[in-house]
Amino acid sequence: MSNPEGSAMAGGAASLGAVDIDAGILDRMIEIRRHLHRNPELSNREADTQRYLRQMLAGQGITDIRDVAGFGLAVDIVGTGKPSNRKIAIRADIDALPIEEESGVDYASTNPGVMHACGHDAHASMGFAVAAHLHRSRADFGGTVRLIFQPAEEDSPSGGKRVVEEGLLDDIDAAICLHVDPYTPSGKIAVSSGPYTLACDTFDAIVIGEAAHAAKPYEGVDAIAVACSMVGELQKIVSREIDPYDPLVISVTGINGGSAYNVIAGKVALKGTIRSGSDATRERAWRRVREILEGIAVSHGASVQLDIHRGEPGVINDVEMAELIAASGKTCIGADNVLNTPGWTIADDFGYFSEKRPSVYIRLGIRNEVVGSVYPLHHPKFRVDEAALKVGAATLVAAATRFLSTENND
Repeated sequence: MSNPEGSAMAGGAASLGAVDIDAGILDRMIEIRRHLHRNPELSNREADTQRYLRQMLAGQGITDIRDVAGFGLAVDIVGTGKPSNRKIAIRADIDALPIEEESGVDYASTNPGVMHACGHDAHASMGFAVAAHLHRSRADFGGTVRLIFQPAEEDSPSGGKRVVEEGLLDDIDAAICLHVDPYTPSGKIAVSSGPYTLACDTFDAIVIGEAAHAAKPYEGVDAIAVACSMVGELQKIVSREIDPYDPLVISVTGINGGSAYNVIAGKVALKGTIRSGSDATRERAWRRVREILEGIAVSHGASVQLDIHRGEPGVINDVEMAELIAASGKTCIGADNVLNTPGWTIADDFGYFSEKRPSVYIRLGIRNEVVGSVYPLHHPKFRVDEAALKVGAATLVAAATRFLSTENND
């Protein structure tokens, strides 16, 4: 199948409002995206990805490249125009997921069981385009844009947390993150202020019953039956205990137990996630998950060992940063293509950035039925409409340079 994802190579400069990205950079952006898609790496294992991105950036004459967070990179592009101490960071994540690819693209993953099913290959390639363009146009702006190619967004230990711990935001005034969005029409930008992603915690539970012969279940305690009761009751926290305007999503994503057809399982493992939109709901969910699992276990004559692991905080979009993105997007693609869209229920460790500095998380629409870019994130058939990437890159350039130019207007 040749070129199933839209216009593919850029074929010409992207003149989007005041941003004019060179055709060669756009072509290289698509080339990089496809290389990364073909060679995905899991969280905290992105050694080849790191090496490749370093090579591509160096090929643009960029020399200030440093390793961060284990397998990531940071690049400072310092403007030589009007002097400014203003600094802004742009985060681009680079890791893939443990998913067997079924997209059908001719540059599909060659790493069995690993796929860029969340668009991080697109994020990294847009980050490259932004760095390359700003490096060539340093004389047009003052201040510093720090591109952070972040590893391990999908798994722990979190790359976003490590970036903050390593001090990459200590001298930064604000931060931007862009994520592709298969629910928004291709080429449009979505953003709004306030809570924009949910906090995400994980849990592991071991349900301990008593094994017995399958013909005599009354002689034991069926851990599978107990676990099934737990799965159903957990959903009532969301449907019956939480205000529907206060987001909470509890998902059991794994259940494992039993070893033979004729043996009642004495032990079952459960795992899942707790995604919450406020600190109060997060604390309530933790408490109620524990109370429900322990209560059900006792009522069945079983016991449970529960561990809840605190994950990334939710992303809070700063009001002024959201306005900056909206204004920049309108300059690049017109007001009709900038959507004031509420946040979504996914989690993202960019939340560690937004805890530290005024930040904004924006979504780039990639939904295009013509090229098959219709599948949700983390789906084995996920595709990206590559024609949208130049819009994302141009919007990031416009937002960064607009932010740097406002120093004297504060």
